[in-house]
Amino acid sequence: MSSNDKTLRTFLTEHPRLLGVLFAGCLLLSQVGTAAADLGIAGNGGGTW
Repeated sequence: MSSNDKTLRTFLTEHPRLLGVLFAGCLLLSQVGTAAADLGIAGNGGGTW
C-alpha cells in the first residue's frame, strides 16, 4: 500500500460524514447511468424516441 492510500484512509476515518457523502454520490451516479441507458440517452445516440 502506498503512502497516498494510507493518507486517504486516515483522512476518511477522521471524516466519516465525507465518506458517507462520497458513497451516496457514487450511488447517485450509478442510478443516473442506469436511467440514461434505459432511456437511450447514453451510447451511440440510438434511442427509441
